Amino acid sequence: MSDTLPGADVPAEHAEEPEGGPAATAPLDVPRAPTGNAGVDAVLERLADADHLTTDGHVEVYEDVHGGLRDALTALDTRPGPPAPEPRRTAPAATPQ
Repeated sequence: MSDTLPGADVPAEHAEEPEGGPAATAPLDVPRAPTGNAGVDAVLERLADADHLTTDGHVEVYEDVHGGLRDALTALDTRPGPPAPEPRRTAPAATPQ
């Protein structure tokens, strides 16, 4: 049995990854602290999926997380605020007789 790659005279332990090819999977170990917003925390947990993907799969995860965070921010703008105060009603002016 040979320790060289098929079709190459380079030992397997010295072989380089093909140029432009995806890197092997490796956990990024990026800490994610809770934000206090359950919706945002759920979206951020999706980042853990990138730990199990090759680098070419990270884009899909990052785009998904970005979209979720953008939706959460948009939802803040669309929430109804407190009701507007009722206009003050003034008593009709007395007419002189």
